[in-house]
Amino acid sequence: MRLAILCDIHGNLPAFEAVIAHVKQQSPDLLLIVGDIVNSSPDSLTCWQYAQDLHCPILRGNQERYVQELATGQAPPLWHSPQFAPVQWTRAQLGNEICASFADLPLSWRSESVPDLVVVHASLQNDRDDIWAHTPATEITRMFPEIAERYIARGHNHFAQMRLWGERQIITAGSVGLPMDSSDTAQYLLLDRKGSAWHATHQSLCYDHDAAIARFYDTNYLRETGPMGRLCLRELVTGTAHMVPFLRLYARWRKEGLGLNEAVERFLQAY
Repeated sequence: MRLAILCDIHGNLPAFEAVIAHVKQQSPDLLLIVGDIVNSSPDSLTCWQYAQDLHCPILRGNQERYVQELATGQAPPLWHSPQFAPVQWTRAQLGNEICASFADLPLSWRSESVPDLVVVHASLQNDRDDIWAHTPATEITRMFPEIAERYIARGHNHFAQMRLWGERQIITAGSVGLPMDSSDTAQYLLLDRKGSAWHATHQSLCYDHDAAIARFYDTNYLRETGPMGRLCLRELVTGTAHMVPFLRLYARWRKEGLGLNEAVERFLQAY
Protein backbone atom coordinates (compact mmCIF):
# COMPACT_ATOMS: atom_id res chain seq x y z
CA MET A 1 0.00 0.00 0.00
CA ARG A 2 1.24 3.49 -0.84
CA LEU A 3 0.06 6.76 0.70
CA ALA A 4 0.90 10.27 -0.49
CA ILE A 5 0.75 12.84 2.31
CA LEU A 6 0.70 16.55 1.53
CA CYS A 7 0.70 19.42 4.00
CA ASP A 8 1.40 23.12 4.40
CA ILE A 9 0.51 24.31 0.92
CA HIS A 10 -0.12 27.85 2.19
CA GLY A 11 -1.78 29.22 -0.93
CA ASN A 12 1.19 28.44 -3.20
CA LEU A 13 -0.56 27.22 -6.35
CA PRO A 14 2.51 26.59 -8.57
CA ALA A 15 4.01 24.34 -5.88
CA PHE A 16 0.70 22.53 -5.32
CA GLU A 17 0.23 21.84 -9.02
CA ALA A 18 3.79 20.53 -9.37
CA VAL A 19 3.36 18.17 -6.43
CA ILE A 20 0.04 16.79 -7.66
CA ALA A 21 1.55 16.12 -11.10
CA HIS A 22 4.37 14.18 -9.41
CA VAL A 23 2.01 12.34 -7.06
CA LYS A 24 -0.02 11.04 -9.99
CA GLN A 25 3.14 9.47 -11.42
CA GLN A 26 3.69 7.58 -8.14
CA SER A 27 0.27 5.86 -8.29
CA PRO A 28 -0.59 6.06 -4.58
CA ASP A 29 -3.51 4.09 -3.21
CA LEU A 30 -4.59 7.15 -1.26
CA LEU A 31 -3.78 10.85 -1.18
CA LEU A 32 -4.21 12.79 2.06
CA ILE A 33 -3.91 16.54 2.60
CA VAL A 34 -3.23 17.20 6.26
CA GLY A 35 -3.85 20.89 6.75
CA ASP A 36 -2.68 24.43 6.05
CA ILE A 37 -3.90 24.57 2.47
CA VAL A 38 -4.52 28.30 2.88
CA ASN A 39 -2.84 31.53 3.99
CA SER A 40 0.63 33.10 3.61
CA SER A 41 0.60 33.15 -0.22
CA PRO A 42 -1.92 34.76 -2.61
CA ASP A 43 -3.80 31.78 -4.07
CA SER A 44 -5.64 30.28 -1.10
CA LEU A 45 -9.01 30.12 -2.85
CA THR A 46 -7.67 28.35 -5.94
CA CYS A 47 -5.66 25.94 -3.79
CA TRP A 48 -8.73 25.13 -1.71
CA GLN A 49 -10.84 24.53 -4.82
CA TYR A 50 -8.09 22.38 -6.32
CA ALA A 51 -7.90 20.31 -3.13
CA GLN A 52 -11.67 19.80 -3.18
CA ASP A 53 -11.50 18.55 -6.76
CA LEU A 54 -9.05 15.82 -5.70
CA HIS A 55 -11.78 14.13 -3.58
CA CYS A 56 -9.31 13.02 -0.92
CA PRO A 57 -9.34 13.21 2.89
CA ILE A 58 -8.49 16.73 4.11
CA LEU A 59 -7.57 17.60 7.69
CA ARG A 60 -7.81 21.00 9.31
CA GLY A 61 -4.59 22.82 10.12
CA ASN A 62 -4.02 25.88 12.26
CA GLN A 63 -4.27 28.18 9.21
CA GLU A 64 -7.78 26.93 8.40
CA ARG A 65 -8.69 27.52 12.02
CA TYR A 66 -7.34 31.09 11.91
CA VAL A 67 -9.50 32.16 8.97
CA GLN A 68 -12.49 30.22 10.29
CA GLU A 69 -12.32 32.01 13.65
CA LEU A 70 -11.86 35.38 11.95
CA ALA A 71 -14.86 34.80 9.68
CA THR A 72 -17.15 33.62 12.48
CA GLY A 73 -16.32 36.31 15.05
CA GLN A 74 -14.30 34.04 17.34
CA ALA A 75 -10.94 35.74 16.79
CA PRO A 76 -9.63 38.19 19.40
CA PRO A 77 -9.66 41.94 18.55
CA LEU A 78 -5.93 41.96 17.73
CA TRP A 79 -6.64 39.76 14.71
CA HIS A 80 -8.46 42.69 13.10
CA SER A 81 -5.31 44.82 13.24
CA PRO A 82 -2.64 45.22 10.50
CA GLN A 83 -0.54 42.63 12.35
CA PHE A 84 -2.87 39.95 10.95
CA ALA A 85 -3.44 41.47 7.50
CA PRO A 86 -2.47 38.24 5.64
CA VAL A 87 -5.15 36.28 7.53
CA GLN A 88 -7.69 39.02 6.81
CA TRP A 89 -6.75 38.98 3.11
CA THR A 90 -7.17 35.21 2.96
CA ARG A 91 -10.54 35.34 4.72
CA ALA A 92 -11.78 37.95 2.24
CA GLN A 93 -10.57 35.89 -0.73
CA LEU A 94 -12.17 32.67 0.52
CA GLY A 95 -15.43 34.22 1.69
CA ASN A 96 -17.24 33.59 4.95
CA GLU A 97 -19.04 30.44 3.80
CA ILE A 98 -15.86 28.54 2.93
CA CYS A 99 -14.08 29.82 6.02
CA ALA A 100 -16.92 28.71 8.29
CA SER A 101 -16.89 25.26 6.68
CA PHE A 102 -13.35 24.67 7.92
CA ALA A 103 -14.80 23.98 11.38
CA ASP A 104 -16.18 20.71 9.98
CA LEU A 105 -12.80 19.38 8.83
CA PRO A 106 -11.45 16.45 10.89
CA LEU A 107 -8.32 16.84 12.99
CA SER A 108 -6.95 13.33 12.42
CA TRP A 109 -7.21 10.41 10.01
CA ARG A 110 -7.39 6.74 10.90
CA SER A 111 -8.48 3.73 8.86
CA GLU A 112 -9.32 0.13 9.73
CA SER A 113 -7.25 -0.90 6.71
CA VAL A 114 -4.11 0.60 8.31
CA PRO A 115 -4.64 0.19 12.07
CA ASP A 116 -1.02 0.99 12.96
CA LEU A 117 -1.02 4.52 11.44
CA VAL A 118 -2.53 7.83 12.55
CA VAL A 119 -2.23 11.03 10.52
CA VAL A 120 -2.56 14.54 11.99
CA HIS A 121 -1.63 18.11 11.14
CA ALA A 122 0.50 18.75 14.25
CA SER A 123 -0.68 16.46 17.07
CA LEU A 124 -3.84 14.91 18.47
CA GLN A 125 -4.11 17.66 21.07
CA ASN A 126 -3.22 20.93 19.35
CA ASP A 127 -2.88 22.15 15.76
CA ARG A 128 0.24 24.17 16.63
CA ASP A 129 2.34 21.54 18.41
CA ASP A 130 5.90 21.28 17.09
CA ILE A 131 7.97 18.10 17.23
CA TRP A 132 11.72 18.35 16.83
CA ALA A 133 14.70 16.13 17.62
CA HIS A 134 15.01 17.88 20.99
CA THR A 135 11.31 17.74 21.96
CA PRO A 136 11.10 15.88 25.29
CA ALA A 137 9.35 12.52 25.20
CA THR A 138 7.06 13.73 27.98
CA GLU A 139 5.82 16.49 25.69
CA ILE A 140 5.10 14.01 22.91
CA THR A 141 3.18 11.86 25.39
CA ARG A 142 1.00 14.89 26.10
CA MET A 143 0.43 15.39 22.36
CA PHE A 144 -0.56 11.75 21.76
CA PRO A 145 -2.17 10.40 24.95
CA GLU A 146 -2.98 6.68 25.08
CA ILE A 147 -2.17 6.25 21.41
CA ALA A 148 -2.28 2.70 20.03
CA GLU A 149 -0.68 3.26 16.62
CA ARG A 150 3.02 2.58 16.01
CA TYR A 151 3.36 5.19 13.26
CA ILE A 152 2.43 8.86 13.30
CA ALA A 153 2.49 10.96 10.12
CA ARG A 154 2.16 14.71 10.45
CA GLY A 155 3.06 18.12 8.99
CA HIS A 156 3.13 21.63 10.47
CA ASN A 157 6.89 21.96 11.06
CA HIS A 158 7.70 22.80 7.41
CA PHE A 159 10.73 20.56 7.77
CA ALA A 160 10.95 16.92 6.65
CA GLN A 161 12.17 14.68 9.45
CA MET A 162 11.75 11.41 11.32
CA ARG A 163 11.78 10.96 15.07
CA LEU A 164 11.74 7.85 17.24
CA TRP A 165 9.48 7.92 20.29
CA GLY A 166 9.93 4.73 22.24
CA GLU A 167 8.85 1.95 19.88
CA ARG A 168 6.96 4.41 17.70
CA GLN A 169 8.06 6.41 14.68
CA ILE A 170 6.97 10.00 14.04
CA ILE A 171 7.30 11.05 10.40
CA THR A 172 6.96 14.74 9.60
CA ALA A 173 6.33 15.67 5.97
CA GLY A 174 8.03 18.62 4.35
CA SER A 175 5.93 21.57 3.20
CA VAL A 176 4.42 21.71 -0.28
CA GLY A 177 4.36 25.49 -0.53
CA LEU A 178 6.57 26.95 2.18
CA PRO A 179 9.54 24.80 3.24
CA MET A 180 11.67 26.20 6.06
CA ASP A 181 14.88 24.31 5.27
CA SER A 182 16.38 27.04 3.06
CA SER A 183 15.16 25.36 -0.12
CA ASP A 184 13.00 26.59 -2.98
CA THR A 185 11.46 23.18 -3.67
CA ALA A 186 7.98 21.73 -3.20
CA GLN A 187 7.97 18.84 -0.74
CA TYR A 188 5.70 15.98 0.30
CA LEU A 189 5.82 12.47 1.76
CA LEU A 190 5.32 8.97 0.37
CA LEU A 191 4.60 6.13 2.79
CA ASP A 192 4.95 2.56 1.53
CA ARG A 193 3.75 -0.49 3.41
CA LYS A 194 6.39 -3.23 3.27
CA GLY A 195 5.62 -6.26 5.37
CA SER A 196 4.65 -5.07 8.83
CA ALA A 197 6.38 -1.68 8.56
CA TRP A 198 5.85 1.68 6.89
CA HIS A 199 8.77 3.12 4.92
CA ALA A 200 8.95 6.88 4.39
CA THR A 201 10.37 8.61 1.33
CA HIS A 202 10.56 12.39 1.52
CA GLN A 203 10.03 14.01 -1.87
CA SER A 204 11.56 17.35 -2.90
CA LEU A 205 10.68 18.75 -6.34
CA CYS A 206 11.84 21.69 -8.39
CA TYR A 207 8.95 23.91 -9.51
CA ASP A 208 8.43 27.41 -10.90
CA HIS A 209 9.47 29.26 -7.76
CA ASP A 210 9.66 32.56 -9.66
CA ALA A 211 6.01 32.19 -10.67
CA ALA A 212 5.05 31.75 -7.01
CA ILE A 213 6.94 34.94 -6.13
CA ALA A 214 5.33 36.84 -9.01
CA ARG A 215 1.87 36.09 -7.63
CA PHE A 216 2.60 38.36 -4.65
CA TYR A 217 2.83 41.27 -7.08
CA ASP A 218 0.28 40.23 -9.71
CA THR A 219 -2.52 39.90 -7.14
CA ASN A 220 -1.72 43.10 -5.16
CA TYR A 221 -1.14 40.83 -2.16
CA LEU A 222 1.94 42.79 -1.08
CA ARG A 223 0.22 46.16 -1.29
CA GLU A 224 -2.91 45.01 0.50
CA THR A 225 -1.27 43.01 3.31
CA GLY A 226 1.31 45.67 4.16
CA PRO A 227 4.42 44.96 6.21
CA MET A 228 3.30 41.48 7.28
CA GLY A 229 2.92 40.50 3.64
CA ARG A 230 6.58 41.39 3.18
CA LEU A 231 7.45 38.78 5.80
CA CYS A 232 5.34 36.17 4.00
CA LEU A 233 7.20 36.90 0.77
CA ARG A 234 10.58 36.77 2.51
CA GLU A 235 9.74 33.32 3.87
CA LEU A 236 8.93 32.07 0.38
CA VAL A 237 12.01 33.65 -1.20
CA THR A 238 14.50 32.43 1.40
CA GLY A 239 12.88 29.20 2.55
CA THR A 240 13.40 30.26 6.17
CA ALA A 241 11.13 31.27 9.05
CA HIS A 242 10.49 34.97 9.52
CA MET A 243 6.94 35.33 10.82
CA VAL A 244 7.31 33.53 14.15
CA PRO A 245 10.72 35.09 15.01
CA PHE A 246 9.36 38.53 14.12
CA LEU A 247 6.25 38.18 16.28
CA ARG A 248 8.40 37.10 19.19
CA LEU A 249 10.54 40.24 18.88
CA TYR A 250 7.61 42.52 18.09
CA ALA A 251 5.93 41.62 21.38
CA ARG A 252 8.87 43.38 23.05
CA TRP A 253 9.35 46.18 20.53
CA ARG A 254 5.68 47.15 20.71
CA LYS A 255 6.06 47.80 24.43
CA GLU A 256 8.93 50.12 23.54
CA GLY A 257 6.60 52.13 21.28
CA LEU A 258 7.80 50.82 17.92
CA GLY A 259 5.11 50.73 15.23
CA LEU A 260 4.48 47.74 12.97
CA ASN A 261 6.05 49.24 9.84
CA GLU A 262 9.17 50.30 11.67
CA ALA A 263 9.42 46.95 13.46
CA VAL A 264 9.25 44.97 10.21
CA GLU A 265 11.85 47.25 8.66
CA ARG A 266 14.16 46.77 11.63
CA PHE A 267 13.66 43.01 11.50
CA LEU A 268 14.35 42.71 7.77
CA GLN A 269 17.48 44.83 8.05
CA ALA A 270 18.78 42.72 10.93
CA TYR A 271 17.80 39.33 9.57
